[in-house]
Amino acid sequence: MAHDPLDTVIGVSDATHRDPQAAAKFIAAAKAADQQGNREVHITELRKAVNADPTSGEALFRLAFALDLVGEEDEALALYERCVEQQPPMVNALLNLAVMYEDREDYASAERCLRQVLETRPNHPRATLFMKDIAASREMVTVEEKDRDVFKRKALLDTPVTDFELSVRARTCLKKMNIRSLGDLLRITEAELLSYKNFGESSLLEIKKMLQAKGLRLGQGLEDAHRAARRALMEQYKGSGKETVLAKPVSDLQLSVRARKALQLLNIQTLGDLASHTEAELMGIKNFGATSLTEVKERLAEHGLGLRILDS
Repeated sequence: MAHDPLDTVIGVSDATHRDPQAAAKFIAAAKAADQQGNREVHITELRKAVNADPTSGEALFRLAFALDLVGEEDEALALYERCVEQQPPMVNALLNLAVMYEDREDYASAERCLRQVLETRPNHPRATLFMKDIAASREMVTVEEKDRDVFKRKALLDTPVTDFELSVRARTCLKKMNIRSLGDLLRITEAELLSYKNFGESSLLEIKKMLQAKGLRLGQGLEDAHRAARRALMEQYKGSGKETVLAKPVSDLQLSVRARKALQLLNIQTLGDLASHTEAELMGIKNFGATSLTEVKERLAEHGLGLRILDS
């Protein structure tokens, strides 16, 4: 989740410093301790740097980053907040702060941080990816606010589709597609329904209206799984310096035309998006065969990634 290094900033700085020379020495000592694997000394030296120069964006960022890695989230958040107050604010500090706000379900603050980045860098890949996740999280909260009880929500998803007021044709098609519950229905897309024999636009509209009345939509279950998979990957790479791999565009994989077109149908734009999908989901795309699947898996492996394993 957290992002380093600190080389990207926004705007022009005119901040005054107290003792930048002393802070720089403490930061250098902290880096040496970090290279030696001495985390305690690393954090101690960074605290000294912040005390020497409370306006040092680098000192504030490095200490916040280090504390976040050891689970001191409250202090890390406070330091990130101080860091982004310095001019110019660091892009990576804004990104890390946005993620921490999102984890606390403070979506308005998270969006505010990301918009600071996107106002000057509208195509910033990580900010764009995080903004998409926050928008999806907001939608989840809207649904959850209607039914905060976890057990009630599970019971809702386990409700048989036969309990809903659907036409005979719609119920028959769902039964033949082995869609038994509301949860099953949320894991299927419009395209998959329409591809089934005798399932037409009228039945699709009927089902969409039924789901809309409950604050739900087709494909929502898949989107939730993809979002959770992306976040799990971010956690896996946290602090490794490899987080940017997930934000790389799929065009970097230099896939064949057939594979690229298939991924476009699923709106897969980054390696993180691709790694959040399963083999079955890709194989379900028309004209996407075993050759394309092998190609995708090989290209992902070159970046240390793989496709999501169902129920992992």
